[in-house]
Amino acid sequence: MELETERLFIKLLTLSQLKLWVNNIPLLESELNCKYDAEPTEGKFLDIINGQIEIIENDPLNYMYHSFWFIIRKSDGIVAGAMDFKNIPDQMKEIEIGYGLGKKYEHNGYMTEAVEKFCEWALTDEQIETVIAETEIDNTASKRVLERCGFKKYKEEETVWWKLNRTIKE
Repeated sequence: MELETERLFIKLLTLSQLKLWVNNIPLLESELNCKYDAEPTEGKFLDIINGQIEIIENDPLNYMYHSFWFIIRKSDGIVAGAMDFKNIPDQMKEIEIGYGLGKKYEHNGYMTEAVEKFCEWALTDEQIETVIAETEIDNTASKRVLERCGFKKYKEEETVWWKLNRTIKE
């Protein structure tokens, strides 16, 4: 599965591609005809990816909600970032998204472009009426991405919570 914007491909990784991301990036690059240059797959981020692999192995029918999606620049095939759903849609038809971009690709509008397309696509799913996202209080760049994509702040405690309803986007 692949989404497309003016400058980007947003490509859903299969289970085998997720495993390559963790174990053999050169082979993954060859398979996807791209060059990985986003966040390093180490530390907490590596733990998250490995956790998602385990979840997919136990829930293969919902893999698109558990896998990651690469944000690939059309111009040169560079994987500049990744995004994901944090789980399957809940009973309230909400789903949370997460995203990250390699530092050298920030402030070029890539994340706004990717989040907007990702949410537009997600909200066509009858199981999803609301997309939510969480940002750190001091993460101004991420807040701006969400605001530009139409998200509204609905809760602020230790972090800030945002939501985008299908009715807002229609």
